[in-house]
Amino acid sequence: MSVGAIALSVMLVTAGLFALLGILHASKTTLNLEDYIVSRNRFGSWMAFATIVTSAMGVWILFSPPQVGATSGITGIIGYCIGSAAPIMAFATVGPRIRQLMPNGHSLNEFVLYRFGNVMYLLTLVIIVFYMFIYLAAELTAIAKATEIIAGVPLYVTALVVITATFIYTTYGGLGAAVFTDAIQFVVIIPLLIVCLIVSVIALRGWEAALLPVQIKAPELFSLSNVNGIKFGASLIIAILAAEIFNQSNWQRVYACRDDQTVRRAFVGSTIAIIPMIFLGGLLGILAMHFGFNDDRAFFSLLLELKLPVWFTMGVLVLALALVMSTLSALLNGIASVFTIDLIRLFPQMQSSGLLRTSRALTIAAGIPAIAIAAQGYDVLYLFLLADLICAGAVFPVIYGMYSRKLTGAIAVLSSLTGIAAGALFFPKPDFTAWSNIPYGGDLLVSFAAAVVVSASIVLIWTTMMRGDRLFDFAKLSDQARTYTEPAEATTFTENIP
Repeated sequence: MSVGAIALSVMLVTAGLFALLGILHASKTTLNLEDYIVSRNRFGSWMAFATIVTSAMGVWILFSPPQVGATSGITGIIGYCIGSAAPIMAFATVGPRIRQLMPNGHSLNEFVLYRFGNVMYLLTLVIIVFYMFIYLAAELTAIAKATEIIAGVPLYVTALVVITATFIYTTYGGLGAAVFTDAIQFVVIIPLLIVCLIVSVIALRGWEAALLPVQIKAPELFSLSNVNGIKFGASLIIAILAAEIFNQSNWQRVYACRDDQTVRRAFVGSTIAIIPMIFLGGLLGILAMHFGFNDDRAFFSLLLELKLPVWFTMGVLVLALALVMSTLSALLNGIASVFTIDLIRLFPQMQSSGLLRTSRALTIAAGIPAIAIAAQGYDVLYLFLLADLICAGAVFPVIYGMYSRKLTGAIAVLSSLTGIAAGALFFPKPDFTAWSNIPYGGDLLVSFAAAVVVSASIVLIWTTMMRGDRLFDFAKLSDQARTYTEPAEATTFTENIP
């Protein structure tokens, strides 16, 4: 039996098993639109912790951190660790805040609608959908490339199998099924990631033998004063922190936590867990430099070079599938959920069951174009960075608006667009060269920093100069947001929100 046939069998069994487990779990409860979108206040600390980690850690950790480790070294890996952990830690603070402001809320774009109005809402909606779709396409492309490298399975076959299995349990069980399968996938991911590192080191005859050629070829990878590595790490911190604030799957999990204490405990715990996972991925890239591999396929090229047993290669495939399916389910359900508020506004007379069917259809609709993209094997890194830039320009006014009564919708829009424009001046072309001969043109760190600093400066200057007679009433947020199972006339009200 060929390696390709074995890999396809393993893929079908693994994907089918996760889908079956998700369906069996979902079949135990009666699902409504509210449960499908947020599973409000349902999960305790362990389940919340597991789903946050697994939904955040997609198959990209077998591609991007190894590439960063192989090109930017220890400083780049540290920056990647901080950049990936920082937004998760941020949710330990902003998560309870949005639950306090909008206890019946569902999403960031819903908050923006009621806090800033339609224009900022549309801008936020575009940012969220663009970022999450690029993320979705990147994950599907990554798993397709992984199986092609490992076993020669065609890209479209992997993409179709993986997303079909994810469709099955995500559309049937919604967020609850995704969280349940995340917990199972978490148990699989951590041990397999550790095994990957240990087996690779053993195959290279120990740490000293593994790292000696790297120290000769690229000693800068081990230097903490590596300027390029520091700059790239700093760029990742800004980019990932800004982008993950606009990842709707994070906000869904904020509302899925049982209470505010669970939110804090789960997100802080996830921060601690994510750092070593990213670091392990980066170390795999440094090991790949033993043979000079330094692109996004560094880890998989290392596996092929070491000629490891088929059973181990299939274990890596199971790891990759667990990683990608947990993230895909979160992204698919998250993309569908951001449109639900518009469905309710556009079709106020539609029954909850009709809205649920439409949300399920949107889940599938979001994934179909991603299959076509993954089948082409495109490099989506540039689009990812472009999405990060747009997020960086808008992140400060959105978060600041959760705490400041002075910030208006008009200034939020102005500061976001100006921040994005400022960052775009320095943003590189697709070949990562400068668009023009301005100082620092093409510098990612300057581009991301400019977007955040300019946007934040406009907001802070405005709110400092503004008089205190036009303050936003945060109590309105609680009054306007309602659960999807409430009748239209029902409202809630919370007083004395600071």
